[in-house]
Amino acid sequence: MASSTPISTLHGIVAEFDDPNALVAATAKAHAEGYRAMDAYAPFPIEELHHAIGAPPSKLPMIVLIGGVIGCIAGFSLESWANAVAYPLNVAGKPFIAWPMFIPVTFECTILGAALSAVFGMLALNGLPHPYHPIFNHPRFAAASTDKFFLCIEARDPKFSLDRTHAFLQTLGSREVTTVED
Repeated sequence: MASSTPISTLHGIVAEFDDPNALVAATAKAHAEGYRAMDAYAPFPIEELHHAIGAPPSKLPMIVLIGGVIGCIAGFSLESWANAVAYPLNVAGKPFIAWPMFIPVTFECTILGAALSAVFGMLALNGLPHPYHPIFNHPRFAAASTDKFFLCIEARDPKFSLDRTHAFLQTLGSREVTTVED
C-alpha cells in the first residue's frame, strides 16, 4: 500500500493509466475532489486534459501578439530612420517615408518578432530547459513517452495526505499507484 516515506522527501503519488480517457476522467475527479498541485503526463497532446486539470488559459498568444507588434514597429522605424534621417535621398520627388515600399520588410519583421517571441515565450512559460524533474525517478515513467498515461498529485498540495491520496488514486481505476521521491 502506501510507503512509510516522510512527506518532506516525497514529491508525490503517481497513478498509471492505460488509456487517455481514463486519465482525463481521473484528472477531472481529482480536480473536483480539491487537488490543485497535480500534473498529468501523456505520450501525445490531449485537449481535454488541459481543462480537466484546471489549468488557466495560456499567456502565449498575448506574448506572440506583443512580439509581432514590436517587430512591426521596429521594422517600419528602421526603414523610416534609414530613408528619412540617416540617408535621405530624393528619388523622383517621392516622399522620404513612402510606406508602400516599406510593407515587405515591415511584414517580415512582424513575422520574425512573433516567431521569436513564440519560441522564447514557450520555453519560459514551460520552465524549459528543465533537465531534471523528480517524476523521472518513477521506475515506469519512460512509458509516458510511448503508451502509458500518468497522473501525479504532488506532496505540496494542501489537501495531500499520504494515505488518503493513495487510497483516492486507487479508486480511479488506475493500473498502479506508487510514490515518487524528490
